[in-house]
Amino acid sequence: MTSTRPYLIRGIYDWIIDNRCTPYLLVDAKAFGVRVPRQAIKEGQVLLNIAPHAIDRLELGLDEVRFNARFSGVSQSIVAPVSAILAIYAQENGQGMMFPAESDADAVEEGDGEMAESSGTSVAPAGESSNAAQSDEPPLPPPERIRPSLRIVK
Repeated sequence: MTSTRPYLIRGIYDWIIDNRCTPYLLVDAKAFGVRVPRQAIKEGQVLLNIAPHAIDRLELGLDEVRFNARFSGVSQSIVAPVSAILAIYAQENGQGMMFPAESDADAVEEGDGEMAESSGTSVAPAGESSNAAQSDEPPLPPPERIRPSLRIVK
């Protein structure tokens, strides 16, 4: 029997878009078959904005999610096997679904060995900076300001 994960991802994606929210994918960047730019990886995971205005050619397949996104002005192909997707949720309210992490062995068994033929995890060159697929993410709060400690000496 096939996995329910790709169907749930598609359904939740459609629900988020229908409610005029911004869908985000949380992907295990260390999983087998993931292809994302290196600078987008934080703590072994990558958060991707998959809103229609942020990406191009979205394919929510049974085995993988594929799309093109711009990183530092350069269009790149992103690939995330369904087994590597940890969550899909709406940015505005956090509603969505988290999925348990799957081991590479589980993914190969579910994919009838297709994953074994992949080249594994690959990343784009580090020369590119900021991730356009994450540009809609709210900015981090500025660091707490420390009061200057200068004294007048006479």
